[in-house]
Amino acid sequence: MDIKLFDSELKVMDVLWREGDSAAKHIANVLSKEVGWNVNTTYTLIKRCMKKGAIERSEPNFMCHALIPKEKVQEAETDELINKVYDGSADKLFSALLGRKKLSEAQIEKLKEIVGSFE
Repeated sequence: MDIKLFDSELKVMDVLWREGDSAAKHIANVLSKEVGWNVNTTYTLIKRCMKKGAIERSEPNFMCHALIPKEKVQEAETDELINKVYDGSADKLFSALLGRKKLSEAQIEKLKEIVGSFE
């Protein structure tokens, strides 16, 4: 994915991913409650996302539509993390995640299922 979104832009995108196409005013209201942003901040971030090709605007009511799926962003962010922090090694990331927290039996079984599905 060629689009790099910053944390603040991801907050805007998250509203669209959760709620679907939304008016800019609705996005601003949601982020005002969740993050404390004013309307101008949200509108500025929506415009940035539009310039990057992440959001498409239509009328009436300044309707916003996400042009990139959340899964694509998660994949790109995960790849960046693996390359940047774990020397490109997914197994180092996986090991670090497992070593940081005691997992329940149910969580361990779920992870085994996930790993088994790639075999």
